[in-house]
Amino acid sequence: MADDFDDFVHELQDQIFEETKAAYGEVAFQRWLKPLYMGRIDLADGYGRVTGSCGDTVEIFLRFEKGKVKQASFQTDGCGSSTVCGSFAAELALGKTPDELAEISGETILEILGGLPEEDRHCAFLAADALQESLENYMAHQSGKKKNADA
Repeated sequence: MADDFDDFVHELQDQIFEETKAAYGEVAFQRWLKPLYMGRIDLADGYGRVTGSCGDTVEIFLRFEKGKVKQASFQTDGCGSSTVCGSFAAELALGKTPDELAEISGETILEILGGLPEEDRHCAFLAADALQESLENYMAHQSGKKKNADA
């Protein structure tokens, strides 16, 4: 009896995986299985937190070294698409200057993913907005440091 149940569970999981791959594509599916760059960065140089109209929140943490992003991570309380998009937003930030970060948009994330179903496209923009807010936070701190240095 246990073997029948185990078989049922494995078949169901396989079906879910196949349907997810078909709907979201291989790139998003793999990142959904193994999200990268998830977690907090203590004492981040830049921090952004955005909550979308869907209720999902994405947070982006950035640490800079020599004018480029040395470390990036994200957290979300949202769906799988928010996780995938947050993961790619963090990955895209790595090694970038502030000017290069400013160019990363929801469209950038969607291009890497090869798109998302219409009802999940907003997750890419949510992650990109959190990244931009983190950049703005970093820039505000840098501006404050420059003013203090001038005083």
